[in-house]
Amino acid sequence: MNKYKLTVGLEIHAELNTRTKMFCDSKNDPDETRPNVNICPVCMGHPGTLPVMNYEAIRSVLCLGIAVGGELASYTEFDRKNYFYPDIPKGYQLSQYKHPLVKGGELSRVDITRIHLEEDTAKSIHPADGGARDKGDESLIDFNRAGVPLMELVTEPVIHEAETAARFAKELQLLLTTLGIGEANMDKGEMRVEANVSVSSTDKLGTKVEVKNLNSFRSVERAITYEFERQSSILDRGEVVTQETRGWDENKGETFSQRLKEESHDYRYFPDPDLPKLFISEIPEFNEEALKKSLPELPEAKRARLIALGITPEHAEIYATQPEWGTLFDNTSKLLSSQDSIRLASNYITSELKSPIAVEGIVDTVRMIESGELSSRGAKEVLKILSEKGGDVKTIVTENNLMQISDRGELGKFVEEVLKEEKKGAPVQFLVGQAMKKSGGRANPIILQELFSKIVS
Repeated sequence: MNKYKLTVGLEIHAELNTRTKMFCDSKNDPDETRPNVNICPVCMGHPGTLPVMNYEAIRSVLCLGIAVGGELASYTEFDRKNYFYPDIPKGYQLSQYKHPLVKGGELSRVDITRIHLEEDTAKSIHPADGGARDKGDESLIDFNRAGVPLMELVTEPVIHEAETAARFAKELQLLLTTLGIGEANMDKGEMRVEANVSVSSTDKLGTKVEVKNLNSFRSVERAITYEFERQSSILDRGEVVTQETRGWDENKGETFSQRLKEESHDYRYFPDPDLPKLFISEIPEFNEEALKKSLPELPEAKRARLIALGITPEHAEIYATQPEWGTLFDNTSKLLSSQDSIRLASNYITSELKSPIAVEGIVDTVRMIESGELSSRGAKEVLKILSEKGGDVKTIVTENNLMQISDRGELGKFVEEVLKEEKKGAPVQFLVGQAMKKSGGRANPIILQELFSKIVS
């Protein structure tokens, strides 16, 4: 048992999919490949320009706050977070400090501290990333991303396993896409995770080390695990962990030092004088009850509803996280009258289909199984044909000679043949299997078992 305790708090940034940027009318297009196309004097920080708030971005964060059970602010404002870096055209970032849009909340059994809104930075392209010119070693900057609405969610330091951190990030991504407020594609940098990791031999938190810009759930888990081992080793040697910001090298599987960690006072926050204060409770389109009613079914509620239908948690997870399959199952279950039918349909959807098919095909297949007209083997063949060619279930069954044989007289012939070939004392299940082979999988196994049991016993 490890003598050290791991404690992690997450800071997660996610770009919102509004039509325009946070404080100007420039297009918000994460798929634009041409550099410096979606820019204007406002997001480029030209002197004399004035920002205007994107109310849709504010609404999106408020909806997220409701979804996680947070407290919506009655008053909020935007602050200037001052620091100088090439990807910050104004020399400061518009963010929120003392008055975030959302306080508290919980997701995936992890407590949330706050959710606030800010603008994204530009994108730096360094020579090491393949961004250098043909000659020279200059870093390049693409300002298309500068000013894009950026949600930041901060958790409490209550995570004690790397797996929990990765699971939380995954659940947040699902929630963002379910709400329709962000694509949260980590490969594109639309969602970035930062982990504040501390290691201590007591219940008191150890020195906080921030691991920046983790761009996959695997990286989140690996980086936290590595950092726990690194800090534990330092403490074992009797040394002191340095408070700093570290990066993550995916290829090497290790973190590396970037800079000493800044404190909040280093950014010299102060309220932005160009933006109005917002009294959220006085703005009709931000009415909390109206926002609640506008929300879709949330993932956790969907899982609970699906499990109540009688399907397994594993199937419910598929339907909750993969919308096209969730829609197919919902539409199918509405046409079936019993939990047994719904459970049977779910088993075939998750095990036999590679892509969604017409709901009627699944329903008709299930009904023919339950009526004894179609065997399990026949059902698999029907679904395969439906996936590849489409068509009508009953027509497929007839044309491909898949109708299950339930006539006792006809089944008796298979029983006689098997008993002539097999030695006395063979198990009933074995005999049933042999008869099934002779029938090409079309014999009704339940009736076969009855017939063999009467003779053998």
